[in-house]
Amino acid sequence: MKLTHKQKQQTGFTLIELMVSVAIFVAISGAIFGLLGQSQKSFRTESQLLSAFQEARLGLDQIVNDANSTGYPPLNHFAVTPLANQYAIGPVGWQPGYVAAIPCTIGTAGGGTCATPGDYDVVFEGDFNDGAGVQWIRYQLVGTTLFRGTAPKVVGSDPVTATNAAGMLPYVTNVMNNPGAAQIGLIKAAYPAMFPGGVAQPIFQFTCDTAAGTVLCQNAGASNSPSNVRDIQVVLIVQTTQRDAQTGKLRLVQLNGRGHRINPNQ
Repeated sequence: MKLTHKQKQQTGFTLIELMVSVAIFVAISGAIFGLLGQSQKSFRTESQLLSAFQEARLGLDQIVNDANSTGYPPLNHFAVTPLANQYAIGPVGWQPGYVAAIPCTIGTAGGGTCATPGDYDVVFEGDFNDGAGVQWIRYQLVGTTLFRGTAPKVVGSDPVTATNAAGMLPYVTNVMNNPGAAQIGLIKAAYPAMFPGGVAQPIFQFTCDTAAGTVLCQNAGASNSPSNVRDIQVVLIVQTTQRDAQTGKLRLVQLNGRGHRINPNQ
């Protein structure tokens, strides 16, 4: 009896099948890595925006807190007239005329006679350290950097000169409230609601007490002096440090706040 051995045919992938499989694998891998790349770009963009937002929010909160403490303690807080550095003449220090006790008038967009307070420069006056004495706290925009400086109130000293001498330090960077006309046009193309009228946006706007109520200081007539300031409206427009990784455009955030002086005029 003869045994016959049958050879089993070994089957495998053809070259074409391997090529198709590799092509599908490459396509799927490419799609996955593409999605990962987009996710990373999105993460970087949102991180930049969040960082700018946090810096602006912290800066705005501090400005509003300082504004809320302005003008305190007033002269009428004391039964006996104290030394001049123990009470606040008003909510804000001004220039020119502070040393001579001649208040200037507050305007906007360069109007009025006050150099400080102005659209981008203000000196708050008050007791900010719970009885440690009256201080001057100044905020000033130089280029795109908002600086902050403090100095104790000294009789016979000008608040602007005193804060300059004490040293102004960078506080919030990439502040875009006062860009050029060309830059405003580019920003409005992406953010139509920013910069109403296509003009620079003041960081500080002031409302003054009048016999008829509280109005914008530039509309307060004879009451538009620094001693009559009641509210300080604050607007910060801050730009991200790098361009959007997806669109290539710079992104901005705008924050609004209001400081309210609570003590009456002395």
